[in-house]
Amino acid sequence: IGGLADHDDAPWYVVDQDLEHKVLLGAQGNDPPALVKSSLRAGDIYWVAGEAPALPMRCAAKVRYRQADQDCRVESAADGGYSVTFEQPQRAVTPGQSVVFYDGDLCLGGGVIERAA
Repeated sequence: IGGLADHDDAPWYVVDQDLEHKVLLGAQGNDPPALVKSSLRAGDIYWVAGEAPALPMRCAAKVRYRQADQDCRVESAADGGYSVTFEQPQRAVTPGQSVVFYDGDLCLGGGVIERAA
């Protein structure tokens, strides 16, 4: 999206989607508030140890490549998925991308982000 006479040159980001109705919601600017989320729902988790650690647990997570570790709490959901709540809101938590969990330098596992809130 761009080239609109009545808008500045700041980039546009997809900040939400309604796949059922084929709608994408966009926001302009480098840090639109709708791009920042405090939690996510993840599925298809692969645990490096072969099974999930005792949950709930506190650990660190990354939702973007080269991102600094972000403190979070991971809990299992009744339907087999996982809920991740960050201590600090995160930018660009994107459904379809990965979340990876760490304990220091040790990778615990990761999965697919299903939705962000």
